[in-house]
Amino acid sequence: MEEEQLVLVDEEDREVGTAGKLECHAGAGRLHRAFTALILDAESRLLLARRSAPKMLWPGVWDATFASHPRPGEGYVAAAQRRMPDELGVSCEMEYLFKFVYRAGYLDVGTENEVCATLVGTLKGGAAPAPAAAEISEVSWAGPRELARRVRDDASAYCPWMLAAIWLVGEAPHPDVLDPWAEADIREAARAGVRAHMGDSAWRMVGA
Repeated sequence: MEEEQLVLVDEEDREVGTAGKLECHAGAGRLHRAFTALILDAESRLLLARRSAPKMLWPGVWDATFASHPRPGEGYVAAAQRRMPDELGVSCEMEYLFKFVYRAGYLDVGTENEVCATLVGTLKGGAAPAPAAAEISEVSWAGPRELARRVRDDASAYCPWMLAAIWLVGEAPHPDVLDPWAEADIREAARAGVRAHMGDSAWRMVGA
């Protein structure tokens, strides 16, 4: 990890300072701001991205679609729109949905301890992602029922924050493109996946 400064917060997303990225993720972690972005196509398929092997936490695991951190003084949407072309080689308008707080440890390597905003965007016009190899090793499109089946088969292949975001889609207003992801059986598959990673007590929606 390059040592950029992340925004430290309390569990209601109030700023309390800054710290380096490594410090925020080492050991039990320090609570900081992050975001996860769900990029869909016109058919409501979700763009999945496999995290590159050099990643400190969850290397080689599928994410949706990319995740990162706002810089000090930067909003969640602005941060996502800055990072998307760097990671995927394409851009689209992003919309804020909600945020949740969670803590998930990865082996004995470190911890994600984040207030995580969930954002959504729709990739239009046949734009083809060109992922940055340092961030993403491969990409794949999946519909909600296909992904739910995959998660039931092996939840460990998917990042915990991604699964929490999908479960929470049905708890907040969202654009029509996400309606298929808000169906009860899709959300329950995601929730079971979250439980496999971190139980039921280590995550909740902020403001709920």
